[in-house]
Amino acid sequence: MAGKKQDYGNDSISALKGAERVRKRPGVIFGSDGLDGCEHAVFEILSNSIDEAREGHGDKIIIRRYLDHSIEVEDAGRGCPVDWNEKENRYNWELVFCELYAGGKYDNISGDSYEYSLGLNGLGACATQYASRYMNITVKRDGFEYQLNFQRGEPCIDGEACLDLSEQDKKKVLIKTPLPKNKIRQTGTKTRWLPDLDVFTDIAIPVEYFQDICKRQAIVNAGVLFRLENEIAPDQWEFEEFIYQNGIMDYIAELSGNVRAGIGMTNRNIKSNYPARFVFPIRSILWSIIIIQVIWNMGEAPTKPFARLFYLF
Repeated sequence: MAGKKQDYGNDSISALKGAERVRKRPGVIFGSDGLDGCEHAVFEILSNSIDEAREGHGDKIIIRRYLDHSIEVEDAGRGCPVDWNEKENRYNWELVFCELYAGGKYDNISGDSYEYSLGLNGLGACATQYASRYMNITVKRDGFEYQLNFQRGEPCIDGEACLDLSEQDKKKVLIKTPLPKNKIRQTGTKTRWLPDLDVFTDIAIPVEYFQDICKRQAIVNAGVLFRLENEIAPDQWEFEEFIYQNGIMDYIAELSGNVRAGIGMTNRNIKSNYPARFVFPIRSILWSIIIIQVIWNMGEAPTKPFARLFYLF
């Protein structure tokens, strides 16, 4: 016979706070506490860079896969705002990386920051930071380079994770350095993080996942170069580049074999050879072909392909 359970009373109710909201229940945000959830976190960070490129800020995104299973995403966008926010009376780094449901993509109608975006809910950067063993962020914008470091969901000062920061301590979290004059116009965000095995049951994301997501996103983001750098041994790297200058139309050309590929297997620089007078009259047919092909390649259940297609586009 089972032993008597504790009383279930008023003191039995508790609330998760801070990083524990994600670390104890990663499946709520990422859909899984396994490898799928870890991969989802990668796309959350990558989608921020894609949103910048879609808005015309930078046309190259670099994804690095390290031997220790850490990941790095670097873009040449406007740079994530991390300095003081007068409206919120807080630092933006707190809002972006330590506050769920905070971001700059809620008001898409006005188009002030983003006309279209993959990320809408203000969850991805913060949730991924919370679920990481460490996360290091470098931002270049407004003539400065900003650096932030986190460990297991907490901001660091001088390499040490700190809890319950005072307002004075928060100033020390953000390392702000003027850029040299010859680099003062540089902008962009670089994020490196190690998914935490205390959160996910598996963090060994295979290189095939990165290849697949780079190719898919290159297809649906015409003219944006996705460069995958894969560390295969200490300080030894393999490189692949994915770019479709005309987006889906070039993918159709690739499927038909009517392409001129770049040099070597590591360069997927696809260019279409179809003349415009041929493409335009059969546009609807080509769209049908690409939709069928993409859905077929998804490997999804029959009830989900169009939802998955919407997620990609």
